[in-house]
Amino acid sequence: MSKRVLIVDDDEAIRKSFTLTLEDTGYQTETAASGEKAIEMAQDTKFDLIFLDLKMLGLDGVQTLRELRKIDKDVPVYIVTAFYIEFLDQLKSAQEGGIEFELLRKPIGGAQLIAVARGVLEGPIVY
Repeated sequence: MSKRVLIVDDDEAIRKSFTLTLEDTGYQTETAASGEKAIEMAQDTKFDLIFLDLKMLGLDGVQTLRELRKIDKDVPVYIVTAFYIEFLDQLKSAQEGGIEFELLRKPIGGAQLIAVARGVLEGPIVY
């Protein structure tokens, strides 16, 4: 069974770029254009990894993260953003509240994206 990756971003170009980058990895990718849609999808589907934009219309990434954690507290979530400074207080508050996430800064290259996905979904490479 292939691993399921959810890509949440209100920018269609970013969603397509992430999907194209991950298409040859064998992971099944699904996308959501909003936090609300991501929450709806997470209620119906178990994801193995979520890439989450921070600055979105409607629910922002921190609000979406809080709701996603109510559904699945263990799924790895990587917030991918160029605007983390703007949300620093909210991110700190979430972290202090026991909500786990990782932070990746945009722009992110394809090789880095694949490395993160493989590291999370397949574990470290042992030589």
